[in-house]
Amino acid sequence: MAWTEVDGRLAVRLRFADFKAAFKFMQQVAEIADAQEHHPEWSNVYNLVEISLTTHDSGNQLTAKDYALADAISALPMFKTAKVEAL
Repeated sequence: MAWTEVDGRLAVRLRFADFKAAFKFMQQVAEIADAQEHHPEWSNVYNLVEISLTTHDSGNQLTAKDYALADAISALPMFKTAKVEAL
């Protein structure tokens, strides 16, 4: 799994070909997050997307919701073609 537990969060840093690809990926993640009613903390600078997951209504602890969202994000074809970078 490309995700890493850091400071009580699940996190990943992904590099895409360009800004458009990064933004398209973020749009796909937004659809999944809305469907699961669980939303990431994330940032985007040009072709780099960083995602961090915890469950806010559980005191910012990792829960099954975080692992389910990470699994769904990881299943996206764009996730599989992105370059995973160290956190």
